Amino acid sequence: MNDTTKQRGYQKLQHITIESTTPIPRHNKPKIRPSAKQIQEVSQLKKLFSQQNLVTVCEEANCPNLIECYSHKIATFMIMGDKCTRRCAFCDVAHGKPNPLDPEEPRKLAETIKNMGLKYIVITSVDRDDLRDGGANHFVQCIQAIRQTIPKIKIEVLVPDFKKRHQLALSILKQSPPDVFNHNIETIPRLYKTARVGSDYQHSLTLLKEFHDQHPSIPTKSGIMVGLGETDEELIEVFQDLRDHHVSMITIGQYLAPSPHHMPVSRYLSEEGFLELGSMAHEMGFSSVASGPLVRSSYHADKQAETLNDTI
Repeated sequence: MNDTTKQRGYQKLQHITIESTTPIPRHNKPKIRPSAKQIQEVSQLKKLFSQQNLVTVCEEANCPNLIECYSHKIATFMIMGDKCTRRCAFCDVAHGKPNPLDPEEPRKLAETIKNMGLKYIVITSVDRDDLRDGGANHFVQCIQAIRQTIPKIKIEVLVPDFKKRHQLALSILKQSPPDVFNHNIETIPRLYKTARVGSDYQHSLTLLKEFHDQHPSIPTKSGIMVGLGETDEELIEVFQDLRDHHVSMITIGQYLAPSPHHMPVSRYLSEEGFLELGSMAHEMGFSSVASGPLVRSSYHADKQAETLNDTI
């Protein structure tokens, strides 16, 4: 593999054991029907991002909401490149040797966000296990550049787990903490060895709790997928673990396999099923819940945060 190779599909996951399952009916798969106007608006936004050499998780992770969000000039920016050091079996972001950090990225990101006229922005990143701080300082530089350019903007960060460097990363983030701190738990602990190779369930919970302990007034948020092989009972156990670690916001969405080489979809939950899970989450004390087939961690993040205006 050379330095510029982006591994996807089979090439990315060939060394990971993924159990095959009996194919399930696809008639319940969420449907997306873009209009001609939306397609044109998406094309214009993609051109803007390309000119600035900026990456969005919307494109890199093949998000099903890309057309809807781009047509409304909404995007989740993915900093620190387009190659991840992990090989998560549910994710379509490419694996490979990351490029060096772009020192101009914070400035270009801030200028693009200003030109888009955004008031709420989500910043995420690939995993950068090659960096001593996991990329925490680059997050801070981006937050500072955006706030200097757009003082009244609200910033949500969707961070990786920073592996064993999370205490260093959290100490760096103290310089410029976000308005919402998001880290996805993704799935139940039983499925971590396949779905989140290189990650640890308890470590992710600890990261969320320690950020809350350091910044009790800043909401913490997490997301989980349905359809990787979990049961509803196991999902509820994860909800409780998140509440026990002071997470106040949650997103619950349908897993859609990016390719035949990724983990297969074990079930398509109905809209009614998502409503039931969302209701349970509310009853368990989450202040803000987004639950639905096409819900993703940063989907309508600004609207979800509106319910917490008193705290952010």
